[in-house]
Amino acid sequence: MDNLLITKKMSTGEVVKKYPATKAVFAKYFGKGCFDCPSFGTEDINLACMMHNTDVDKFVKELNDVVKQELNKTSQ
Repeated sequence: MDNLLITKKMSTGEVVKKYPATKAVFAKYFGKGCFDCPSFGTEDINLACMMHNTDVDKFVKELNDVVKQELNKTSQ
């Protein structure tokens, strides 16, 4: 299961809806207020990272790590 579940082209809303555990990563990098932002949900991850001066590859890796941890918990 080394394939990426989340890519930088996916929208922020799509990711959070499909993988709720990723909310912690968004809050860590962008602050808890990001969920109230009018752009949240429609912009893609690449744009969100650019707006927040965040390394997109590191961010996407962390999102995928969180999702894989969740999937491992539920598959045991």
